[in-house]
Amino acid sequence: MIHRRAGKIAGRLAALAIASHALLMAPFVAWAAGAASPLDLASQEAREADRSFRFEYQFEVPPTGEADDATHLFVPVAVDSEAQEIIELRIESDLEGSIESEDEYGNRYWHAVVPAGRSETTPVSFVYTVKRRVVRSGDVRDSQDSAARYLSANDRVVVGHPILEPILAEIRSASEGGDKKTRARAIYDWIVDNVEYKKVGTGWGNGDTFWACSERYGNCTDFHSLFISLARTEGIPARFEMGFPIPADRKEGEISGYHCWVEFWLPDVGWVPIDASEAFKHPDKRELFYGTHPADRFHFTTGRDLRLGASHRDRRLNYFVYPYLEVGGKRTDVEITKRFSYRELGSRENEESSNVIKALRGASGNL
Repeated sequence: MIHRRAGKIAGRLAALAIASHALLMAPFVAWAAGAASPLDLASQEAREADRSFRFEYQFEVPPTGEADDATHLFVPVAVDSEAQEIIELRIESDLEGSIESEDEYGNRYWHAVVPAGRSETTPVSFVYTVKRRVVRSGDVRDSQDSAARYLSANDRVVVGHPILEPILAEIRSASEGGDKKTRARAIYDWIVDNVEYKKVGTGWGNGDTFWACSERYGNCTDFHSLFISLARTEGIPARFEMGFPIPADRKEGEISGYHCWVEFWLPDVGWVPIDASEAFKHPDKRELFYGTHPADRFHFTTGRDLRLGASHRDRRLNYFVYPYLEVGGKRTDVEITKRFSYRELGSRENEESSNVIKALRGASGNL
């Protein structure tokens, strides 16, 4: 396995260190009359809620065997945002690859080509050092034109469909005469009250509005696809975000799989974070998860029906959080062994990582 620092990469990508630019946090906009001011947002309590951690995303690419064509490998790569800063990313693999971006949402991914006839399993490791922030209503302030792109339907997220009407009738009755802010809260409450978080049988986990409407249970993708369908039908832009949970009750450990959440947009507020599935699982935090995303998550990709550049030739991805393989332009469902883990960093470790990145930036000029 090859391991090189950023600034020394020349054609073959075996290890990559990425330093992020300093982020500008948008000022907090009061959610309601008398809500917290910008000074309150910068309180000691808010600062202590931010977290720094190391996140390892590891998997094994199976042998290509007798395949006639090379295998194209696509791996999501986390991005800097108002919510998180990627202090360092190290990629360890003997595959040649490069980081690319898709055009629609700006998601990043690592694209590598596995030669045909490769007989051995290929381990790949992405090691992140991350600073994650608490996200509150109004922290992100896109324009109405930018937000409007999140009003359209997706393949599994319908908008304006008759299947939504019985639910919307209940929601409209509960929020009669209210504005979009009131309607959005009524949608959230209806879902938390009427959809059950459970993983039973098959069909759940695809983020399918029809499933959520008819079965009334599922995982985070089903909860949030239904929220998006209802919100968009009511003219409220809403976007789907995918990543991993970072438990707050322990300092390190394994992570079994992904988590997803939603932000919706209001013209006088900006983006409002919610997490309906976590609100169902933790009733005592129902108010917290409406208007706040704690620093208990790591964001990788945004949106649905994703197309990963010209080398991605099969159908669009419903969502993207795990490695994706294509052979001869067709997706392969071969089993990929995956492992995700994290470790909380102390202030000293975080400072040392920052100093390494500053030194790299000075040596290479531009990372």
